[in-house]
Amino acid sequence: MPDVEASPFSLDGQLAIVSGGGTGLGFAIASCLVAARARVIITGRRVDVLQKAGARLGRNAFAEPFDVTDSEHAQDFVRNIQSKYGTANILVNNAGTHVKKTLEDTTLEEFRGILKTHVDGAFSLTQAVVPGMKQSGGGSVLFTASMSALIGMPKIVAYSAAKAAYLGMVRSLASELGADNIRVNAIAPGWIQTPMLDAALRGDPERKSKILSRTPQHRFGRAEDIGWCAVFLCSQAAQFINGAVIPVDGGASIGF
Repeated sequence: MPDVEASPFSLDGQLAIVSGGGTGLGFAIASCLVAARARVIITGRRVDVLQKAGARLGRNAFAEPFDVTDSEHAQDFVRNIQSKYGTANILVNNAGTHVKKTLEDTTLEEFRGILKTHVDGAFSLTQAVVPGMKQSGGGSVLFTASMSALIGMPKIVAYSAAKAAYLGMVRSLASELGADNIRVNAIAPGWIQTPMLDAALRGDPERKSKILSRTPQHRFGRAEDIGWCAVFLCSQAAQFINGAVIPVDGGASIGF
């Protein structure tokens, strides 16, 4: 029988690293992890943004600047985290960037830059964190994918390629690390109400109408919808979920 005194969704005693945790979905994920009683390290390039986010998250959140594109120093970054806070049980690969251009207008440099941030950055952080997880008896690695990895969307070829790469990484790593009690999963957000979405839809009512028409719930998601899914996937409630990609999109990826 399960222990009714302890919530299977609690992350009490866990230490999480959330890349890109200072804004947007990363901040929402960090906020929900903190609410589930985890200690959370938020990382990113902008020190002032991180510090403000850390203050908003409270005493169980810590701002540690790091640029995920600096792959050569990922090991040093994780060693610093271990020396100051202990071994991370949770890693959320969330940091990313975006280029919205046609194929013809997307430069090779831009394409490579998107892959460097998303794919190289997530690979290097995961590679640096996993040894500690193995030594401590397990952990959870989570990738913020996208519905663009599930359905075709125009003018984001670089972003779609990066997010599709995440799905391959999730499945390969879940297969490789499962025996070490390290679970690897992904969330594929749909259209979530964030400042980025607001900016993208400003002055484009036709696009907004199209998005809502193909979303069975006929609304945009909230950032917390992604955060609570992250809590679930990192908790004991999901202890037998490994290698999964969970769309959190109101049904948009299957809607018509």
